[in-house]
Amino acid sequence: MIFAIDIARMFNNGRQERDSDMADYLDRIGSGLVLTRPEVFGFDYIPDEIVGREDEKRELASMFIGLAHREGTARAVVTGPVGSGKTALVKTFCRDIIRHLVGKRDVMSVHINCRNANTATRVVQRIIQHMDKGHPHRGLAADELLSSIRRLIQSSNRHMILVLDEVDHLLRHSGDDLLYKLLRLDEDQDSIGTLSLIMISQEQVLDLLESAVISRMGHSSHLRLSSYSESGLLKIAQQRCELGLTNGSCSEEILGLVSQSAAATGDARRVMELLEGAAKRAESSGRGEILPKDVQKTVLTLPTNVDSDNIIELPSDCMLILMGISRRLRRSESLTSGEAENLYHVVCEEYDQKPKGHTTVWKHIKHMADLDIIATKYDNVSGGRGRTLHISMPHMLPSDVQRRVETFIKKRLRR
Repeated sequence: MIFAIDIARMFNNGRQERDSDMADYLDRIGSGLVLTRPEVFGFDYIPDEIVGREDEKRELASMFIGLAHREGTARAVVTGPVGSGKTALVKTFCRDIIRHLVGKRDVMSVHINCRNANTATRVVQRIIQHMDKGHPHRGLAADELLSSIRRLIQSSNRHMILVLDEVDHLLRHSGDDLLYKLLRLDEDQDSIGTLSLIMISQEQVLDLLESAVISRMGHSSHLRLSSYSESGLLKIAQQRCELGLTNGSCSEEILGLVSQSAAATGDARRVMELLEGAAKRAESSGRGEILPKDVQKTVLTLPTNVDSDNIIELPSDCMLILMGISRRLRRSESLTSGEAENLYHVVCEEYDQKPKGHTTVWKHIKHMADLDIIATKYDNVSGGRGRTLHISMPHMLPSDVQRRVETFIKKRLRR
């Protein structure tokens, strides 16, 4: 009987240990070591403040100066590449101007993505659904629906800012007839100032519009966003870090590494992907701090223009410089060009090579930066005297680069 109890206890303990082992791999999910608000890194998340677009915000606002007047309307076309912040800019602008005009004018905004509503009828139906979910809209012609929109807006005594996002999908499928009719919504009516229109597109959407629509939109209503600069991407990284990561989990050096990596594309979405991916890697490792390798490993999972085969084609002295750089970057975020040159001398001694002069070293560093093997950035020297070049490796994993160089360097030196 005692033996049977011991056997049962043994099997029960074994099952408990297996259950515990099976649960261990889930322990870090939701631990909050680094990620506190994952939604902050979603592409659809709109922060309270748009950073890195201060001039563009003022330019868009200048197009809506007359909106405070009872019969004022405005038009705007916002274009730019993927990840340039077009939608975020327009959404925050609409939110802010509605708040700004409280007590002066009652304004509402309706945002429609024309990728999902790519016909005139669907767009008009979405507008009506936003204003009155119980309004009958099926079976009605587009002109009847437009009349319904005008009545609904005027009866509410509000002004509508209509945003047509990815409007090129609508224009290719249905042409610009709807836009023309929307811009003439108040024609032959007793009251005016019913509707303002903002169109968003990746491309030069004005090329798809007829002259009659362009004339009503106005030639000065185009706001083109360029890709983000590295400084703009750094501001975004800093903002999302503050909003979505635990305090102290991400250093300024890491944020600089993220913005450097995304600078080649100028795409804000890449900043979000890199920060979230690096944070997840740190958290899954049980760390409360993001390390350079977390960013570099995340970079390797994303599409990139960097070709690691470029390393094979480097001159031998360039490889020796890269050897020293990659060794240092395995344990630090960056190093100066002076440190890189000193490390190059150490590697030359190790491989029994005569080091080249300062000018040649500088040219090799610039060549590797042009190939995106390394990233370089000038910064002020502490104390305010002069500037120095800082080197990092945001696109590759230094340990992989070091191994790759070690594989080829001896063969290269024997040539």
